[in-house]
Amino acid sequence: MKLKSQCALFLIPLLLMNLLGLPAFGQAPATIQIVIVEGEGAINNVRERVNREVIVQVEDQNHKPVAGAAVIFFLPNDGPGGTFANGSTSLTTTTNEQGRSVARGIQFNGLAGPMQMRVTASYAGRTASAVINQTNALTGASTAGSGIGGGVGGGMSRTTKILIIGAIVGAGVAAGVVVGNRGSSTSTPTIPTITITPGTPTVGGPQ
Repeated sequence: MKLKSQCALFLIPLLLMNLLGLPAFGQAPATIQIVIVEGEGAINNVRERVNREVIVQVEDQNHKPVAGAAVIFFLPNDGPGGTFANGSTSLTTTTNEQGRSVARGIQFNGLAGPMQMRVTASYAGRTASAVINQTNALTGASTAGSGIGGGVGGGMSRTTKILIIGAIVGAGVAAGVVVGNRGSSTSTPTIPTITITPGTPTVGGPQ
């Protein structure tokens, strides 16, 4: 009777794991896959030190998280890319209880363009791989524009810019004074000409 009770206690956890879809003791998943949680399609500002983290999740054939899987992130060796905090183009991590692994601390090499990050996962002899597509951009870089702050004027010193602004303002004030004087000037009044024509006086007798 005591033996039957011990067997029952041993079978109960197995039944629970079967109902929950969890692997039994020593049982490896048939297949694993990598799900990209964060990072796909991200645009990285290579001028900033902090960018969005890359997060992946390893799942089994039943879409259950796989804890303890080894995950390796690979950055490109050429072109737009960078290095991880360890100074290498690869980073090895282990999934947590939620089956997730995070790649953080990427330092980009300053080259703009599309970047592909490869990810591999392995667990109990099963492997999986995925590719994360991102873009490295020179966000916030100076661009040519009109005005003093852009284009050719972008290389002038502050003093030169102030002198140019003062010259423009002074020219505008001078033009306004000339126009004002023209508008307020009065024409010289025309003096009418008076003509006196002498005539022959007439003298008559007393009336």
